[in-house]
Amino acid sequence: MKNHFHAIFPNDKFLDLRPYQYGWEACAPLHSFGPFIRNHFLFHYIIDGYGTLYSHAVNGDIHEYRLGPNQGFLICPGQINLYTADEEQPWEYVWLEFDGMRAKEFLLKAGLEQNQPIYQPGSMEQGNKLRDHMLYFTENAAKSPLHLVGHLSLFLDELIEFSADRRKADEKKGQDYYIHEAVVYIQQNYQRELTVDEVADFCKLNRNYFSRRFKELTGSTPQEFLIKQRLTSAAELLRITDQPIKNIADQCGYPNQLHFSQAFKKYYGLSPREWRRQNS
Repeated sequence: MKNHFHAIFPNDKFLDLRPYQYGWEACAPLHSFGPFIRNHFLFHYIIDGYGTLYSHAVNGDIHEYRLGPNQGFLICPGQINLYTADEEQPWEYVWLEFDGMRAKEFLLKAGLEQNQPIYQPGSMEQGNKLRDHMLYFTENAAKSPLHLVGHLSLFLDELIEFSADRRKADEKKGQDYYIHEAVVYIQQNYQRELTVDEVADFCKLNRNYFSRRFKELTGSTPQEFLIKQRLTSAAELLRITDQPIKNIADQCGYPNQLHFSQAFKKYYGLSPREWRRQNS
């Protein structure tokens, strides 16, 4: 009998939210994973059984959590983690790895962060709905990328709504509105030379405060966000057009093709030419 399922999301076009992989597993007794570091957010929801999470807080302290049915736990990017199934009643869980410019913002609204990794729904009924939303990914892996990204948004909406530790959003602060405007400004102007100072000036915010608040809300520095925007757009042009690489580099804010190729390889692990060969 099958005791696990695992699928990898096939597309990298989405910036705000993107699933990376997802699955379900009924673990063997004492089955463990880690110590390991993830590059993206990873959320588990426990369907049955028990296990233990060893989670590193921001200050390096290790916290041990004994968890069971209808609880969830979050692992953050760059965080060392280890989790192991119970010897007598090993857990069965569904999991979803995702990321995006707004992922951290939504997780914070659900009361989840590195120092608070445990999720508790308001009721068992709500927990079952959340579980079913996550299992939907494993049962519909052949759906289009756009469909699955939409479903990720629905999942995060329920994660927030059903959280017993939900952080009720205050009325939108003016500074947060300006950060949203900064994201739009970058998305509309990444093709040309663009500096953090220019974006901060556009938002009428002090550069240091702007950079700190931008990272708090998006999980990326303004410069990292700009690079992701440029390289993701370049990858899409490499995939769907036969334009020369030099033209694509110029369209995405890299007038120097060598600098573009170096940045692209650092981000994707392949040169633009090799990436196009494998993905077009």
